[in-house]
Amino acid sequence: MSPAAYLRGLKLDWLRDPKVWRTEVLAGLVVALALIPEAISFSIIAGVDPAIGLFASFTMAVVLSVVGGRRAMISAATGAVALVIAPLNREHGLGYLVAAVILAGVFQVILGALGVAKLMRFIPRSVMVGFVNSLAILIFMAQIPEMRNVPWAVYPLVVGGLALMVFFPRITTVIPAPLVSIVILTAITVGAAIAVPTVGDKGDLPSSLPVPGLPDVPFTLDTLTTIAPYAFAMALVGLMESLMTAKLVDDITDTPSNKTRESIGQGVANIVTGFFGGMGGCAMIGQTMINVKVSGARTRLSTFLAGAFLMVLCVVFGPLVSDIPMAALVAVMIMVTFATFDWHSVAPKTLRRMPAGEIAVMVITVVCVVVTHNLAVGVVVGSVTAMVIFAKRVARLAEVTPVTAPDGATVVYRVTGELFFASSNDIVGQFDYAGDPDQVVIDLSAAHIWDASSVAALDAIENKYAQRGKTVEITGLNHLSSDLHARLTGELAGH
Repeated sequence: MSPAAYLRGLKLDWLRDPKVWRTEVLAGLVVALALIPEAISFSIIAGVDPAIGLFASFTMAVVLSVVGGRRAMISAATGAVALVIAPLNREHGLGYLVAAVILAGVFQVILGALGVAKLMRFIPRSVMVGFVNSLAILIFMAQIPEMRNVPWAVYPLVVGGLALMVFFPRITTVIPAPLVSIVILTAITVGAAIAVPTVGDKGDLPSSLPVPGLPDVPFTLDTLTTIAPYAFAMALVGLMESLMTAKLVDDITDTPSNKTRESIGQGVANIVTGFFGGMGGCAMIGQTMINVKVSGARTRLSTFLAGAFLMVLCVVFGPLVSDIPMAALVAVMIMVTFATFDWHSVAPKTLRRMPAGEIAVMVITVVCVVVTHNLAVGVVVGSVTAMVIFAKRVARLAEVTPVTAPDGATVVYRVTGELFFASSNDIVGQFDYAGDPDQVVIDLSAAHIWDASSVAALDAIENKYAQRGKTVEITGLNHLSSDLHARLTGELAGH
């Protein structure tokens, strides 16, 4: 790709629009404020210093604002990645964790180049809805600890923050309501000296920018074998969350994204993050919803500024940021929960019309994610469940209808439907091997052969007739079915 074509791909027309600039700048600031406690919390999960998570959030956002394939999506340190790499840090130390982040990035670049993003088309809509709803539930559940065993003043602050975000947009939408809520609640708690948990209680903010360097590990095969399983798991989880989030943003903004570029970009960002000593990350649904749905951002500028403002807030305005009450950020995340959840999917009117299998897939996806706190598990289990339900549904559509010729010398079996592993075995028992005449015709003009199981089933039918001295003629095969049948017939018998 030429430099000119690359710049056109960045879609920089918005640079001339002051309204877009205002929206993007303010959105980036709100996201940066929301990133700080999240990154610190995920650092604690991974067992590393808070600065490690904050550095990762900075580098991930800044790098992906340039190389990512989904505009306005926010990537940073995440809980899913922290859970994957926490055991490695606990058992071998920070150097191995950083090395694993770099290797995970390499894996993601390779997987992206191999076209792993194309697998997204196999994710059913019911799984996508379950993914969105489970994310909303997890975001809300993550706020509950912030409202337990806290001073009573936290509760009116949270309610006040929610009220501001609901009613302030009726006055003006020039300034994002979450930013107004954070500023006002901070001013109230500081001005009135109200003792409530603050961002500073989560951990110390970094006082300087990250410095690049190599991970402190021996560069040996033993190190590679130690970090490879964790790195590969992180690569898969990170890609799945990022691609699912990118698809969600596509739907919300009604704009396309380049999933292959996003996959490779996630890898590049993790490689850079590793060399800067960060804990790695992937797309963040909560912060992305703040950026896209709540603040209205649509360009790469908001993504870049989210990372840039994050470091500025930590390094330059650390003492001020430390005074932000957690209640203000809890209110923002609760609002994100309500904005993220697909309420239409659980409306009685929708549930009455939706097929039971679709509802089951959505519920299973939600339950798996909420129970395991692992989005990848929910998506995989939900997708497999959807495939099984689909296979059973399609298998029932395969039918066999016999028609005997007037002279009684030939019987024609007309097979309709899709023949694959779930349906082909059932049709074997629908032939009258003993009672049929000597000439049997199997008409497949209204069917399609999809796999070796179907060819093996047809071979079994022919063998059963042959054992009784009867001949079988298979007709009506379409081009693809004929090629598959010709290649495999007679080659699949067991030994």
